[in-house]
Amino acid sequence: MTETTTPSTDDHTVDRVLAGAEKRSDVHVFGAAQALQDESTASHGSTDGAQWDLEDRHALRRVGGLSTELEDVTEVEYRQLRLENVVLVGVYPQGAQEDAENSLRELAALAETAGAVVLDGVLQRRPHPDAATYLGRGKAQELKDIVAAVGADTVIADTELAPSQRRALEDVVKVKVIDRTTVILDIFSQHAKSREGKAQVELAQLEYLLPRLRGWGDSMSRQAGGQVGAGGAGMGSRGPGETKIELDRRRIRTKMALLRRQIRDFGPAREAKRAERKRNAIPSVAIAGYTNAGKSSLLNALTSAGVLVENALFATLDATVRRSETEDGRVYTLTDTVGFVRDLPHQLVEAFRSTLEEVGEADVVLHVVDGSHPDPAGQLQTVRDVLGDVGARDLPEIVVFNKADLIDEDERLVLRGLQPQAHFVSSRSGEGIAELRAAIEDALPKPAVEVHAVIPYDRGDLVAAIHESGMLLAVDHREEGTAVHARVSERLAAELAPFATPE
Repeated sequence: MTETTTPSTDDHTVDRVLAGAEKRSDVHVFGAAQALQDESTASHGSTDGAQWDLEDRHALRRVGGLSTELEDVTEVEYRQLRLENVVLVGVYPQGAQEDAENSLRELAALAETAGAVVLDGVLQRRPHPDAATYLGRGKAQELKDIVAAVGADTVIADTELAPSQRRALEDVVKVKVIDRTTVILDIFSQHAKSREGKAQVELAQLEYLLPRLRGWGDSMSRQAGGQVGAGGAGMGSRGPGETKIELDRRRIRTKMALLRRQIRDFGPAREAKRAERKRNAIPSVAIAGYTNAGKSSLLNALTSAGVLVENALFATLDATVRRSETEDGRVYTLTDTVGFVRDLPHQLVEAFRSTLEEVGEADVVLHVVDGSHPDPAGQLQTVRDVLGDVGARDLPEIVVFNKADLIDEDERLVLRGLQPQAHFVSSRSGEGIAELRAAIEDALPKPAVEVHAVIPYDRGDLVAAIHESGMLLAVDHREEGTAVHARVSERLAAELAPFATPE
């Protein structure tokens, strides 16, 4: 048997999103766009390490033509999601076409990351989505023709569909219909590695599934009262009690309660680690930003951490903490966090709230923006909205436009207008990394207490502690010991008190 694999990102997903259908009234088929970075400019530098995790992720390839799935679309809820050939569809109001196209391009990248081949994309202009079929009955019929023409087996809507909308649209187009939230949840389930990450994703999936459970018709036992019986079948037709769908809902709620307890149980370990850093007065810098903006690449460039880097959305989910030092020897930590995306499902925000606490507890937020993205202002606003939800809106923020090697001077001027104090860096070429390190050092909180002390030579541990967690302003080696002028934490100042001297 000859193995065939799906096209890789070398084929550039968005180039495959064609405007093949003829123009229709009120229907716009979007053309080429930049959903993912070109592979020739996304190569991994030496700071990214060996990337063994990336090799493992790419070791499994899908073999086409082996599907044995049933054609009956009523069975899609209880099948594992396996995206194959898809058509994207969105609705936008008057004057919002550009935002809708950017959103649909992003959905194309999400679908590619989840393992799909995007064949076509359709946008319809209408004031509000249709309450019944999202598109309206006539446009849904046109979508059915497009799906049949390109040979797609899945339709992805660029929104979170109501259960009734999804069922009605499936009845018209006769293929599986899913929404943006489903795709994002599927990507998270593929990329979660830690126990906590897997529990968070499973909780989000169950929260999404609970209101969308569907029955299986007459095969289920039904409750009934009086003499009408179940389905009007009369006496003797009452089932044994609880319906199958009620049992499923009860099991899901029980599982969700268990997952919430598990996630809470992970909290003390995180708190202990944060408390240790606070006890030693180690400042923390959280790297936050839009997905695929280059957060992990920037962490690797700043610390040579070797964190997994991939030209895909939500490549890394679990928070990664790495140690770094300032020029004067002060230690601080850099934390790589989960990326954000527009219309991030609220289930994920709630489930990953414990992970996002790392941002809220940080001393400085390093806000990474993809400078080559067609809508950097939208990225900035999306991330700041989520940061506000986790209590990080008032933290010191350093805005970084990454991928500076992909933007020209005119684009830089536009970005300067958005954020005049922003830094332009390139994780790939190293441009601006040294200046960014200096900016991070300046933004770190200064130790609170200024001390003058003469430390005996047999207490070199105190001098080392000053170097590690304080700011050494002046030092002089005298006969009786090391004279230091420094700014330190209150805890270290108390240890230095016996050796304090007048200024």
